Amino acid sequence: MARIPEQQYRTHFQNNYQQAKYYNTSRTWDDYEPAYKYSYDQYETHAGRKFEDVENDLERGWDKTKANSRLAWNEAKEAVRDGWHHIERALPGDADNDGR
Repeated sequence: MARIPEQQYRTHFQNNYQQAKYYNTSRTWDDYEPAYKYSYDQYETHAGRKFEDVENDLERGWDKTKANSRLAWNEAKEAVRDGWHHIERALPGDADNDGR
């Protein structure tokens, strides 16, 4: 499956995460980057599925993947969702048919 090159994806979020509605000013890029990476890595595994359909699986895997991030799943979830939808929007058509 064609997708956004990882460095392009990472750069997008590194340049924009502080403008996201879920951004917490007490957190840094080092907290958010693992969430975006997790989303990028997991998207291919669950390609074609809606974020909401795999959210529970993603939640179960977060603690093993978060590295040094201080984000608990309830904080990381929105960054993971944002990354997921960013990939969907970059794919031809509406990858999961959810209109986003």
